[in-house]
Amino acid sequence: MSPTYTVYIGTFIHLPRLPASAPTADIDHALSINHGALWVSVDDGTIAGFEWCGTSRGDVRRLVGRRGWVVDRVDYGDQGDTHIHAPQYPNTGLFGTSGLLSWLETYTFPTESSFASSPTLPRIPPPLAYRIYNQVISRTLSHGTTTASYFATIHVPATNLLATLCHARGQRALIGRVCMDNPATCPSLLIDASPETAIADTQATISHIHKLDPSHTLIHPIITPRFAPSCTPSLLTALSTLASSTSPPTHIQTHLAENLDECALVKTLFPDSKDYTSVYDTFRLLTPRTVLAHAIHLSDAERELIRQRGSKISHCPSSNSALGSGICAVRKTLRAGVTVGLGSDVSGGYAVSMLEVVRQTCLVSRLLQYTAYGSENGSEDDVFTVPSALYLATRGGAAVLDMADQIGGFDLGMSFDAQLVRLGA
Repeated sequence: MSPTYTVYIGTFIHLPRLPASAPTADIDHALSINHGALWVSVDDGTIAGFEWCGTSRGDVRRLVGRRGWVVDRVDYGDQGDTHIHAPQYPNTGLFGTSGLLSWLETYTFPTESSFASSPTLPRIPPPLAYRIYNQVISRTLSHGTTTASYFATIHVPATNLLATLCHARGQRALIGRVCMDNPATCPSLLIDASPETAIADTQATISHIHKLDPSHTLIHPIITPRFAPSCTPSLLTALSTLASSTSPPTHIQTHLAENLDECALVKTLFPDSKDYTSVYDTFRLLTPRTVLAHAIHLSDAERELIRQRGSKISHCPSSNSALGSGICAVRKTLRAGVTVGLGSDVSGGYAVSMLEVVRQTCLVSRLLQYTAYGSENGSEDDVFTVPSALYLATRGGAAVLDMADQIGGFDLGMSFDAQLVRLGA
């Protein structure tokens, strides 16, 4: 039987892939705007071919004839949200005058604790989980987020539900059951009873995902210590062992150096570590499959350690500004050889739209030269152009999630993840 294709006709915008040898920090990215046809395999959803026919609408009309050319449609490459908290979606935009730690106590922990199952139905997610998780998936998809790395909560039934809903709705997702067992920093209603309980519950979610999507076409597990202060050394050690027990190792996601008070707390809790990044390295949680959210307040030595371990960073400018956490020196991090993508960090971030995160990446970068984290020579080297920020949202996010050969642009053999934009709608 001859292969069957779906043909898409219109304008296609993406960021071209860079050669593996090309530097990524200072390169001047340019949008690739193509007019013509692109066809996708019906069997596996990958791009099988394309034909660009010029820049004018007349060229396209001559190519497609009567195939249904529509003049008000643009296909834009998929966006990956490398850091988002699904259960916090109802709190989007709520931050007041809070900093990170007080915001967690005031808004986040009470909301996440509501995802617990009823004592009478311990294996059934609460109705609230169905409503909120459906909402966040619908909202992110409507904004073109075809791939997301989700933090869920400590609750297995609700976390498994998030994985099931993403799979049913066709959103590519990494799903992480949050781990937090330190009674000194975790609220009584949102804490793992012990390291052993945390590991058993995490394994339960991983098993659910393996059964749901055995080939991991869409859904992947990701081990998720909330951040170092929320976890005991025993739990951090056990999570590292769990991650390395599979081939390839399971992905890991956590927070790093988001807030100065957080950094001070880490220094108190882990006095033997020379810095925050070294805490994760001590427990073997810095791996090539680790995503570190924020990473604002880093020394050059910490950036170098992250580069050596091959870990990646999720830059979350909307959240960093909303919570007053700081301004991340993204160009400096890229120049250090670290891979960077973008994250909405809802609900620290106030919008799920990755285009809003792109906008904030550009705006915040313009302020960096006036801070202690700016370029050494005080120049404008830290500023992001729109194409360069879009690159982080597409190709960069794909690289952070180890999907650079699968998503992020319109290359032959890639999955056709795209956002259809109707101009003037």
